[in-house]
Amino acid sequence: MSKKKKIGIVILVILVIIQFIRPTRNKSTEVQVNDITVAMNVPADVMTVLKTSCYDCHSNNTNDMWYMNIQPIGWWVSNHIEEGKEELNFSEWVKYKPKRKAHKMEEIAEMVNEDEMPMSSYTIIHSEAKLSAAQKKLLVEWAMAAHDSLKAAIPVVVEKP
Repeated sequence: MSKKKKIGIVILVILVIIQFIRPTRNKSTEVQVNDITVAMNVPADVMTVLKTSCYDCHSNNTNDMWYMNIQPIGWWVSNHIEEGKEELNFSEWVKYKPKRKAHKMEEIAEMVNEDEMPMSSYTIIHSEAKLSAAQKKLLVEWAMAAHDSLKAAIPVVVEKP
């Protein structure tokens, strides 16, 4: 047997074996107690956009796609979701401090305005997640209004001389 054929067989065996090493699924079935909808008024039209374009990477509930069952793609996607949740997790919103909440709202507006979110690597496969101009405007206006409201509620700490 040639060296190339042996290498090919080893690679094939490795690819088959890694199919059995699956990442933990990011799945919850109900609205969680720390979800943004528990703490804030999220209009239905905004919630629809968030669930379609944001929640897969920024919540504790990802709609699994067929390609997540193919390793190492599933590992890569799982890692990407974990990174997204570290930046912003709508399912853990209540746990954020007021200042962080206000900052996250400002970041949402900025990222959407600059077409950085949703990421193009996501919208290539999930075309329904691409934001129209009207959806972008809706999200930005909602996020900035929420930012202003959250910022106004942050207590001002005055240090004594």
